[in-house]
Amino acid sequence: MRDRDEARLKFLEDAGWSAAAAAPLAGDASTRSYQRLRLKGKPAVLMVAPPGEEAPACPPDADEASRRALGYNAMARLAGPNLNAFTTLSAALRATGLSAPEVYAADAAAGFALLEDLGDDLFARVVGKVDEETLYRAAIDALARLHESGAEPPRGAAYAMLDYDALALEAEAALLIEWYWPLKKGAPASDDLTAEYLSLWREIFGGLSAPHVYVLRDYHAENLLWLPERGGVEKVGVIDFQDALFGHAAYDLVSLLEDARRDVDPALAEKMVAYYMSLGGSQFDAEGFRRDYAVLALQRNAKILGIFARLAKRDNKPRYLDLLPRVEGHFRRDLARNEAAPLRGFFAKHLPELAS
Repeated sequence: MRDRDEARLKFLEDAGWSAAAAAPLAGDASTRSYQRLRLKGKPAVLMVAPPGEEAPACPPDADEASRRALGYNAMARLAGPNLNAFTTLSAALRATGLSAPEVYAADAAAGFALLEDLGDDLFARVVGKVDEETLYRAAIDALARLHESGAEPPRGAAYAMLDYDALALEAEAALLIEWYWPLKKGAPASDDLTAEYLSLWREIFGGLSAPHVYVLRDYHAENLLWLPERGGVEKVGVIDFQDALFGHAAYDLVSLLEDARRDVDPALAEKMVAYYMSLGGSQFDAEGFRRDYAVLALQRNAKILGIFARLAKRDNKPRYLDLLPRVEGHFRRDLARNEAAPLRGFFAKHLPELAS
């Protein structure tokens, strides 16, 4: 701890912020922590991302066997301890016109970054004070801008954005049977059941379109900030995007509209999907987008069920159990879609409470 305190002080001294007053900010489900700083009336946020706290990220050239050997972070292509992911992506998102935090200073090796403070007005906090549809339409506009920008995946020595490939999708979907299953059943699933479960997912993933846009992966009301003093898509502040991959346009809409932490009226969700598709013009592949949305909704909610079960049991954060009923409801509705047919029988037989 003392070494980290000394490293923090050195970083802030080098950045010219050592005299700043500091107060803790609420974190997320990761190993990162945050502090709000204020120096001569100017605010900033210090991100603390200890380099040794997470499993290794996925090497850009790793094959499937290597990724499986490295573990979940590499299989799911998470950024892990690589702070360069956040700093590189912040610059890339800002270049498209989005309000990602400006990076004032960073030391990836030490695990510190000094960021622009986008305030406290998370969508989840201001909804009700600000019209819900106004907020969600603005979030869709920002996503559409990102997707229309044609931004190429960053491919530098310090960080390279990778594809949201079949193994990453599978590793995430596997969290349901690895963590949610034993939470509900009281014992792990057998190897045969796990193999059957994963083979059905592979069948479903075969229908997805090829990766074609940035996917931020956690684009929802707890990670979006309302900045009404700004114009256009800059009204939407974006955070927590370090795990972004090059993937499918529907994924972040699923994250936004099938939110694990707040209810979004299904009628509003459908209206926002239709609005997004309308922005694509006459050449937009509505059928393909709907297919991707259905598959990725099922996959994301399987992942979230597993993550919340893991946070509760492995990480001793039982509050995440309170969020399961909402995600279970999302999953039941997703399982009813035609694209989910290969998995429906498995859940009807083995986890019928998710198939009813």
